Amino acid sequence: MQVSMQIQYDGNAVESARRVSTLEKAGLDHVWVPEAYGYDAPSFMGYIAARTGNVHIGSGIMPLFTRTPTLLAMTAAGVDALSHGRCHLGLGTSGPGVIEGWHGVPFTDPLGRTREAVEIMRKVWSREEPVRYEGRSHRLPLPAPEGSGLGTAMKLLTPPVRASVPVWIAALGPRNVRMTAEIAEGWLPMFFVPEWSDRVWGEDLRAGLAKRAPSLGPLRISAGGLLAIGPSAHRVRERARRQLALFIGAMGTAGHNFYGALVRRYGFGRAADRIQHLYTAGDRAAAEAAVPDRLLEATTLCGTEDYVKERLAAYREAGVTHVQVAPVPGEGQTEAGLVSRLKELCN
Repeated sequence: MQVSMQIQYDGNAVESARRVSTLEKAGLDHVWVPEAYGYDAPSFMGYIAARTGNVHIGSGIMPLFTRTPTLLAMTAAGVDALSHGRCHLGLGTSGPGVIEGWHGVPFTDPLGRTREAVEIMRKVWSREEPVRYEGRSHRLPLPAPEGSGLGTAMKLLTPPVRASVPVWIAALGPRNVRMTAEIAEGWLPMFFVPEWSDRVWGEDLRAGLAKRAPSLGPLRISAGGLLAIGPSAHRVRERARRQLALFIGAMGTAGHNFYGALVRRYGFGRAADRIQHLYTAGDRAAAEAAVPDRLLEATTLCGTEDYVKERLAAYREAGVTHVQVAPVPGEGQTEAGLVSRLKELCN
């Protein structure tokens, strides 16, 4: 397995890039750059490309509703050129709260738009012919009367470094996971628990993989959680309560929360309802306390070295190719040292 991590995106971007440069030397294989409603991801990705030489740089994730498929393809090709072929395009639909609230774009047909966007992007990168596309959400060139009718089919002006940039899709729901296994190079599942993954996603993954083009290669999976190694490292997992409570309780509404739905499929329906009720009522501390200890442990990698090795074996068995961690150094440890040791344990 390769070692990956998501970089902090709501703080000092320059300092975060410096950290990536240091961690690259320690063995970090892949860095994910998020995008929510702060700085955009591509600017940060380009800066990291200039400060590093080997680490792969992925958007993790860019909401595809906020850009046209051709702009997504242009952006990925640009970062790929700046990084000499190290770009990975992580995409997701986000949700109506951000897409309609921040961007003012209707959140409609997320699965259909994702599939169409991937098809269009691959046409752009291939440069085999001017891009023409007739879909439900995207039409190129835009015909009359939707537009002037004067649009011209075009090819990407600058030949890309690679004929295709790896596309990763953030997916949790059954239909989205099935589509991801069919059309994407990689899958970005949040709160992935390897021991429960086949029960929750196995049928959908197998259905999607059955339709997968051989040219895409095996499905890559990036998943993990908070990482701490040491005799008292299990205490560090308590730090994950805040994120779990936030995503289960506040990322969406009662009927439209992907993370709450996932936790229910894991078997924590009552806990999910209670967390959401407490969080929306403003009692965040109680919501965090309501996160089940079993769920907290299952979504983190915090414990002795033998314990972490066991967890890594479980991730590998579940098909994870990129263990994605948020390293928390203990006493006498450094972040780089922790990444280096994890890299050794993954080999």
